[in-house]
Amino acid sequence: MLSEWQNHKAQLRNYIHKRVDDESAVDDILQDVYIKASSNLHQLKSKGSLKGWLYKIAYNTIMDFYRDKLPYDELPEDLAAEDEDAVEEARKEIAECMRPLIDELPDKYSVPLRLAELEGIPQQEIADKLGLSLSGAKSRIQRGRVKFRENLMTCCDFEINDGGMVTGYTPKKTNCSSPKR
Repeated sequence: MLSEWQNHKAQLRNYIHKRVDDESAVDDILQDVYIKASSNLHQLKSKGSLKGWLYKIAYNTIMDFYRDKLPYDELPEDLAAEDEDAVEEARKEIAECMRPLIDELPDKYSVPLRLAELEGIPQQEIADKLGLSLSGAKSRIQRGRVKFRENLMTCCDFEINDGGMVTGYTPKKTNCSSPKR
């Protein structure tokens, strides 16, 4: 088996050399290929497939070499996680801006939507509080969301990124409620 490996050494080195410009890395990669091959010899199905198997290991080792070389930017030392109080304060501020648009909805939609979205009450509790079945509460919340979205789209044009996140908006010149401050 060793002589067969030696027969492929020159061809493998040439294969690696064509794909890696760094001369010193070529021999290191070739050595890694042989280490991986000898460590995983039990995976070789038959002697006839040795050459293809070695080339597959070589290809994967070359990919690993380039992956390790990918540039990355160091994060600044003073980078800190966002203050949870600031996040909660922003959530409350947005909720207050949304409240007038939710209040414009019929009560059967605005009440469950306000409880779910602004107060964070679980849907089962909303159902119990309003004397509805769970599916009835879910349905009203869902319909309220649809109607809320329609109102919102009537009042503003939104910019949305590829990930579906809102990146900006422009108020339309219509008779929309303005949030009370």
